[in-house]
Amino acid sequence: MLSKPKADGQDFMNEVATIGRIDHVNVVGLVGYCVEGTKCALVYDFMPNGSLDKYISTSQEGSPLLSWQRKYDIILGVARGIGYLHRGCDVRILHFDIKPHNILLDENFIPKISDFGLAKLYPTYKSIVTLTAARGTIGYVAPELISRSIGAISYKADVYSFGMLLTEMLDLKRNEVANEENSSQYFPYYICDKFNKGKEIVMDEEANDDEKKMARKLSLVALWCIQTNPIQRPSMSKVVEMLEGEVEVLQVPPQPLQSQPIVHQIMGSSMTFSSDSIALLDNYSVEVDIHAD
Repeated sequence: MLSKPKADGQDFMNEVATIGRIDHVNVVGLVGYCVEGTKCALVYDFMPNGSLDKYISTSQEGSPLLSWQRKYDIILGVARGIGYLHRGCDVRILHFDIKPHNILLDENFIPKISDFGLAKLYPTYKSIVTLTAARGTIGYVAPELISRSIGAISYKADVYSFGMLLTEMLDLKRNEVANEENSSQYFPYYICDKFNKGKEIVMDEEANDDEKKMARKLSLVALWCIQTNPIQRPSMSKVVEMLEGEVEVLQVPPQPLQSQPIVHQIMGSSMTFSSDSIALLDNYSVEVDIHAD
C-alpha cells in the first residue's frame, strides 16, 4: 500500500500501468487496484511461498532450503520473465530493481517478478531517454547507473541485477569475502579469481556430479551477467540460451575489475553492497540506450 502524499501517486500509477500490460507466467499478475483518499492499494495474485529472499540462506540445520533443481528452475524462470519484459511486450520495460525480495513464488515455486515501482516503459521506436535519478537497490544496481563513464544505461542494467541475484542463489555471498585474508577485495573479482584458480565454488558438500555441473554452469552465467562493462554482458535472451545449453560450451568471462564500483566513490565509504536501501541520486542526468541485441 502506498501513501499518495509520500509518493505523489507516481510509483502507484507506474506500477498499475506497467503490470496492466504484462501477461507472462513469470511475472506477477495484477488482479486490481484501489484508491481511497490518500491511500493506494495494488491487488496481486496470492503467492503462498512468499518471496525468494526467504530461501536464499540455509536452514537452521545447515541444509539448503532449495534443491539444486529447484534453484535452477527458479533462475531460469526469472531469466525468461526479464527477457519478456525487455522484448516480449508492445513496449520495452526496464525493471531497475531485480532482487530476491521482488521475486515471488507460487504454490509450485514458479517465480514471479514483482514490484514495478521503479520500472520505466519506453516505446519500441525510442532509443534515448533521460533519467533524473539513478535507481535500484544497493548490492544489485548496475555500476553504469552511477557513473556514465562506465557505459550507456540500457536493459543490461537488469542483466547485472539478475547476475547478482544469481550469485546469492548459488550461495556466492558477499560476506564470504569477509572470511578471506583480503576482505576489501571486490566481490565479483573474488569469485572470478577463485573460479579461474580451479577452486571449488561454495556449494552443498553433498552435491552429486550433475549438481556440481549445474553449479558450474550457473556460476559462469552469473559472472557474465555481472561484468562491469555493460557491453560485455549478454542479453536476457542469450542468458536463457546459456542456461538451457550445455556447460561445456560456455566460456569463462573476462576478469572483472579488482577495484570496487564507482558507487562507493560517489556515495561514501559508509555505503555497503549488503544494504536493502534504495539509491536515488538527485540532479543526476543520464542518457539511456534501450536498444536490445
